[in-house]
Amino acid sequence: MKHQTLFLAFSLAFGAAVAQTSGTTGAGSSTTGGQAAPAAQPGTGTRNAETNKDDKISRGDREFILEAAKSGMFEVQAAQLGAVRATDLNVKRFAAMLADQHTAANKELVQLANSKKVELPAAPTHAMRRELESLAERTGREFDQEFVRNVGIKAHEKDIKTFEKARMDVKDAQLRSWIDKTMPTLLEHFAQAQRLPQAGKDSTAAANEKPGG
Repeated sequence: MKHQTLFLAFSLAFGAAVAQTSGTTGAGSSTTGGQAAPAAQPGTGTRNAETNKDDKISRGDREFILEAAKSGMFEVQAAQLGAVRATDLNVKRFAAMLADQHTAANKELVQLANSKKVELPAAPTHAMRRELESLAERTGREFDQEFVRNVGIKAHEKDIKTFEKARMDVKDAQLRSWIDKTMPTLLEHFAQAQRLPQAGKDSTAAANEKPGG
């Protein structure tokens, strides 16, 4: 019953976040056990007013922008949840840092997408939303462990591989510049997540190896 209540509260907050990213100016939020369930930051996942496609950007570049936007929204929303739900102080600080830095990167990507007339998604993928719902049902040490392993390590490892491939493939100079600027941040997030005790044994072998290497 407790998990059902947590799930409902987070679902309501998530719905408000999606509404906000689609153009609503108010910051939606809900409470879960006295803690605010965070809504997405403005600028993550906004839909462009102008939807005509710009022939100057390649299909591959467009697809990368969309993938990066979905991942960025997921990580901001998961980090906002972690910043209020984590019980370990180091995990809480890590989550707050992720929320701030991914929000900044997302805003830059939104501006870039607007300039290229690329319409961004209003929400993460269905699978990502399921991950957020699953995370919202966790509490205590279990929450901390799942957040560090799935958001801090797994999601960032995937990001790094995607960005490394895009760095080689993208044609647009501004997009490549954004990738080059964002990559060091992703690598640092991944490294910090591995150093947290909640990372567990699964990340021991990966700690000495760069993702995608």
